[in-house]
Amino acid sequence: MPPGTGDVQLSVSQNIPIAGAVIVSTPQDVALLDARKGAEMFRKVHVPVLGLVQNMSVFQCPKCKHETHIFGTDGVKDLAKTLGLDVLGDVPLHINIRETCDSGQPVVISQPQSDAAKAYHEIAMEILRRLPVPPA
Repeated sequence: MPPGTGDVQLSVSQNIPIAGAVIVSTPQDVALLDARKGAEMFRKVHVPVLGLVQNMSVFQCPKCKHETHIFGTDGVKDLAKTLGLDVLGDVPLHINIRETCDSGQPVVISQPQSDAAKAYHEIAMEILRRLPVPPA
């Protein structure tokens, strides 16, 4: 869902059974404010928050591999600690993510061995581990 705690988020959480929410945010202060509001809203409507994901966590130069934290380093980690939640993983800021999505072949399909695809896979596995087992 889009960021924030507007009518869409509230209506969906009240009218559709949700097994759990994952809060995704960049490490910027303004984005973290929305992430915090979202987590608090889900808790108020009794939707378990499975954890947080830090998006655009680091940029790695494709030539020299130097890593730069363009948007900050620990914003989501600090928020998770404040909220008593876990960080499920980090998604890097990488041109391949955008290019492959724009082409209709997400990085997890087109480049499954890439660092970006591995980050998504690790996050997905963390989410699966935290979801409740549906009744038989």
